[in-house]
Amino acid sequence: MKEVNKLQKITENAVFKASEEVPPGSIVVRGYDFEESENQYEKILQSYLATGFQATHFGKAVGIINKMINWKATPEEIAEDPELSDASCKIFLGYTSNLISSGLRETIKYLVKHKKVQVLVTTVGGIEEDLIKCLGNTYIGKFNLDGAELRKKGINRIGNLIVPNNNYCKFEDWIIPIFDKLLEEQNQNGTLWTPSKIIDRLGKEINHEDSVYYWAHKNGIPVYCPAFTDGSIGDMLYFHSFKSPGLVIDIVSDIRGMNGEAVFAKKTGAIILGGGVVKHHICNANLMRNGTDYAVYINTGQEFDGSDAGASPDEAVSWGKIRVDGESIKVSSDATLVFPLLVAQTFAKQ
Repeated sequence: MKEVNKLQKITENAVFKASEEVPPGSIVVRGYDFEESENQYEKILQSYLATGFQATHFGKAVGIINKMINWKATPEEIAEDPELSDASCKIFLGYTSNLISSGLRETIKYLVKHKKVQVLVTTVGGIEEDLIKCLGNTYIGKFNLDGAELRKKGINRIGNLIVPNNNYCKFEDWIIPIFDKLLEEQNQNGTLWTPSKIIDRLGKEINHEDSVYYWAHKNGIPVYCPAFTDGSIGDMLYFHSFKSPGLVIDIVSDIRGMNGEAVFAKKTGAIILGGGVVKHHICNANLMRNGTDYAVYINTGQEFDGSDAGASPDEAVSWGKIRVDGESIKVSSDATLVFPLLVAQTFAKQ
C-alpha cells in the first residue's frame, strides 16, 4: 500500500503535474487546412503564426515589418514633438553577399526601386556580384561539384551557384577606368571618396535597371559597406594601386554617415539577412540611439559559440542595440526560402 501511495504522489508531482492557466489570448496551434477548396498561398502564410516553431517566428516577423512600414506618431507624441507629424520609421536592410549572388537580388532590387527601405548595408561581395551580373550570368550548379575540376575550367562556385571567371575579367575591364576617374577627380577637385560615395558612383556608371545600386543611386538611398576591400573590388583596388597609386578611400566619414542615419531618425527598424559585419554594423549604429525600435533577423547562425552572427535579438537588447521596449524576432532559416515570402506579406501589399 505504501508503494502505491508513493507512486501516486510521484506521478501527481511529476508526470501529471497540474498546469497553470495559459495566458489569455494565446494562439492555438493549428496548421493550414489543405482540405479547403482552394489552396491559396495567402492563407497558408497567414496560418504560419499559429503553426509553431519557425513558422510562428515567420508570422511574428510579418507583424513586426508591417509595424515598421505603417508606424505613425500618436497625436500625443506629435504635441510633444511637432517634427513627428510627418515622420516615418527609417528601415535599415542588411544582407550578406551570397544573397545578391542568389535570386534574392531581384527581391532586394524591388525594395530599393520602389523606395521601400531607406538604408542599405552589405559586404563588398554584395556590391560587386550585383554589378557583375549586369556583365555576365550566374548559373545554378550543385553543392558537390569538384573544386579542383572547377578550377581547371575557370569556374567559381558559390554554394550551388557557379560563376564563370570571365565575368570577373569583364568586371576588371569595366571598373579600372572608373577608378582612374575617381583618382583624377580626387587630385584635381579634392574629392574625398568614401565607400558609400564610390558605390553610388558605380550604380550611376553601371546604368542598368537590373542593378540594385542603379536604383539606389537613382533614388538617393545610401549604401554602406564596412568591409569594402574584402572581395573582388578589393582585388581591383590592389591592382589599381600599382598601376595608378594614390586613390584614398575614407572610412571615417562613412561611419559618421551610417551612425547619423540612426541617431537622427525618429524611429528605426532593422531587417538583417545573414550575420557578421553587416548585422553588427546596423546594430551598432542603432546603439547610438539606445537601440532600434523594431528588428527582424533571418539567419542560420547558432548562439552557442558566442558569435555575433548567431546572437539572438535579446543579446542585442543587453548592449542597447535593440530597445528594451522594442519588438524583435529571429527566424532561423535560409533567407532565400523566407525573405521573398516576407516581402509578399508586407512590402508588396502596401
